[in-house]
Amino acid sequence: MQISSRFTIAIHILICVELYGNDAPATSESLAGSIGAHPVVIRRILGQLRRAGLITVARGREGGAHIARPLADITLADVFRAVESIADNTLFSFHENPNPACPVGRSIHTILDGHLAAIQRAMEREMEKTTLADVMNEARVEVDAM
Repeated sequence: MQISSRFTIAIHILICVELYGNDAPATSESLAGSIGAHPVVIRRILGQLRRAGLITVARGREGGAHIARPLADITLADVFRAVESIADNTLFSFHENPNPACPVGRSIHTILDGHLAAIQRAMEREMEKTTLADVMNEARVEVDAM
């Protein structure tokens, strides 16, 4: 199982908006150039971030995306929840038809559900520990070093 690239694209978008948004409008076209994705993909993710209250998007000369909240108030978990669609808030999915006549098939949920829930909680706790401000500090160091 692999998490889609929407999460890392969303972080990339937020870093670009913060670093360059005051110099030029952060549009789907300009962001697509940095990210290497189609502007339609960027617009879709911008919409998800906007609906989650993480950014605002304005049209016109002074338009583009802008961060809606202080960076220290946005965690990686907030971004993840904004752009990743996880059915029933469950990160791990099961194969659909385990054989109930098989002892393992009949018991697989009992065997794994608790472990998978604990793994997901641990991932979410780690994401809650990192704010966009933390990521921006690292981004500024990397960008300034170039």
